Amino acid sequence: MPNSNRPTSADSNSRNELPTFHKSVDFVVVPVTVKDSDGRLVEGLLKKDFSVLEDGESEKISFFDSEPFPLSVAVVLDSNLSEQTMRKVRETLPSLAGAFSDFDEVGVFSYGNTVNARMDFSGAGGELETALRHSQLDANGNYISGRPNGPPVVSGPMTGTASPSVNGHPFDPGVPHVTNYRQESSVLNDAILAAAMALSKRDRARRKLIFVISDGLEKGSNASYGDVLKVLLSNEIAVYAIGVDSAAIPGYNTLQNVRIPRMGSGNILPKYVSATGGDVFAEFTKDAIEQAYSRLTEEARNQYTLGYTTRATAANNYRSIDVRVHRPGLIVRAKDGYYPLPPERQQ
Repeated sequence: MPNSNRPTSADSNSRNELPTFHKSVDFVVVPVTVKDSDGRLVEGLLKKDFSVLEDGESEKISFFDSEPFPLSVAVVLDSNLSEQTMRKVRETLPSLAGAFSDFDEVGVFSYGNTVNARMDFSGAGGELETALRHSQLDANGNYISGRPNGPPVVSGPMTGTASPSVNGHPFDPGVPHVTNYRQESSVLNDAILAAAMALSKRDRARRKLIFVISDGLEKGSNASYGDVLKVLLSNEIAVYAIGVDSAAIPGYNTLQNVRIPRMGSGNILPKYVSATGGDVFAEFTKDAIEQAYSRLTEEARNQYTLGYTTRATAANNYRSIDVRVHRPGLIVRAKDGYYPLPPERQQ
């Protein structure tokens, strides 16, 4: 499995052999990441090293590819981070733009109380860096400052009788200054849904993923987690994430084979990542965030791709997937399952 940003001619030809969906065929594509115990990508595995079970029944792997895929990526940026984290993320955005190759296409979304589409899908380059920078601006062209630094404290030993201050200004604990912010929406589900709907229209020969930079907190979305997950799995979209702020808890640097680790109260990013076969890094420092960008794009591009034909049906009930590698000591990550599209929606 070459570590390369450049798709080869053999890569393009093999993708052309992917079956076309039609009413009598249900072809399932399963991207798979394999790592060793130190978290390094494992190269050189063959088709015979894998097995796939759907709803507990073994499936015959009819398609196997280990070449790098070009990416279609929807970058989703959280605008409700703390002031310090907003500045830190803003400083890393040039590195995020540089993590993509000339063969990738990228769209940009931001969210807070609402979702904003900042850039339609286009090639990585100067336009992407500009769109990322503009995603940090409010309607008046000023940088979004984010919420006041530090976790809100409204009760307990930290709220003494002395008059505290916030950003140098007197603050009365009896006035719900901080708790007002907690009532602000953070529509992460809606943002991932908007990104997924946009990605569903992109070229099927590309690896489709949503790249979220967020604290993972959800509040106020119209869409539920279950509704969004169904769209992701129906359209073969994986979620990759950088967990910042409250999501950057020491001890959870990567999501390996743990299904849903406890990465901060209310953080739903690990749930999306685990269900779709993506990855998440929890990072505090600017340098670590920048390094995580290239690591995540490398992982997404250099996956093994398995494909198999399963029973065709008009129903779209959830089907579980279990991917196994017949070598000891390896960590295997793939989506937990999928929702087959009904025949009338297949193209």
